[in-house]
Amino acid sequence: MSSESNPDFRSVSAPAFGVYVHIPYCLQICTYCDFVKFEVGDLPPMGRYVDLLREEIRSRAESLNPTPLSSLYLGGGTPSLMRPEDMVAVRDELARAGFPLSANAEVTLEVNPGTLGPVDDADSPQSRVQAWLDCGVTRFSVGAQTFNAELLKVTGRKHSVADTHRDLELLSRMGLNFNFDLLFALPGQSLRELEEDLRQALAYGPRHLSAYCLTVPEKHPLNRGRAGDEEQADMFEMIEERLQSAGIFRYELSNFAVPGFESRHNLLYWSDQPYWGLGMGAHSYRPRTAGQDDFWGLRFWNPATLKAYEHELREARGASFWQSMSADRVEALKPHEALTDYLHTHLRVQRGLDIERVAEKFGRAAAQDAIRRLAPCVEGGLLRTRTNSQGVSFGVNYHFTPRGHALANRVLERLTYLQDEWPSLS
Repeated sequence: MSSESNPDFRSVSAPAFGVYVHIPYCLQICTYCDFVKFEVGDLPPMGRYVDLLREEIRSRAESLNPTPLSSLYLGGGTPSLMRPEDMVAVRDELARAGFPLSANAEVTLEVNPGTLGPVDDADSPQSRVQAWLDCGVTRFSVGAQTFNAELLKVTGRKHSVADTHRDLELLSRMGLNFNFDLLFALPGQSLRELEEDLRQALAYGPRHLSAYCLTVPEKHPLNRGRAGDEEQADMFEMIEERLQSAGIFRYELSNFAVPGFESRHNLLYWSDQPYWGLGMGAHSYRPRTAGQDDFWGLRFWNPATLKAYEHELREARGASFWQSMSADRVEALKPHEALTDYLHTHLRVQRGLDIERVAEKFGRAAAQDAIRRLAPCVEGGLLRTRTNSQGVSFGVNYHFTPRGHALANRVLERLTYLQDEWPSLS
């Protein structure tokens, strides 16, 4: 089955505003992970960290436009190490600050296998899951990674394959909305072993699956014995074929979903929409407001250590709090940077890059230049085009072909603008 049979994901829209909450507590530090995280014993008790999250909300909310949240995402780290009442404390603080959950909000909890079990003798895994549901969680994201015990050990994960099966069986039996991550191109992993991972994954009937190609620095130990580029491309193709046959379609380079179960929070990141990141190392983004901002988008992120995070919460408060943040963690985008980000993120999603929207945001010259840069990718079979409106000069939409998915970096490289290239476009 080819991507031509995919549902039309052009109708998938991103929410207007979402909040990401970073929970940096982990049972172990995985060998490939580069997120801000610490082993549980290296941080204060969770209650103290939750107090800091609430202080961040109270001291900074006035700088953002209060609006109901369409998405609340608890990521990490291992958010499932929290108590459900801790999540409620954060949710209620957001509501008091003018950011209540909307009626149909997507609330995602990341889960490490083995952490849905009891936190005390009175709990059972099912009662703990029910507690999360009672607190408003609508989506569980399970970091399965692989069902191969030896490969799991290589990644440094502490959970066992049995933990993964137990948690997925529970979520499936309860009829819940869950997704999980699979890593591929692991050291020594064969195409047949990846196919077995997919077989076991599909047995649980997931509505969403993220398939990430292992990405580590060139000299990292995990790079030894990995599949070459051609075999990785074969892995990409096989993943898409197996998932499509199960009714799970690619809607972003690494993400697949049953239509209607796409991650609304992640669509924020790929759709030039604003989001607010809370907690250590969390990132935020504010797009340009025409006629109000002298920058083309604003990115800022919190410190990665507890001491620095606590200090900055005391210093960076009130209106335009990011102006008091350390300058190396605030990025006011220049036009060429905003254009590059826009082209890259929009092309990642299956609905594709709408040149008409590029013209509206960046001008006619930028849209024409993007068309020029994309032409060799169309001729080389990495992209397809389709007309998305009638009678409009730029009514063209670009999206990846199956081959283009596996070679996406070649396309994105062509769409990377340098500062001295912008004046000729404006």
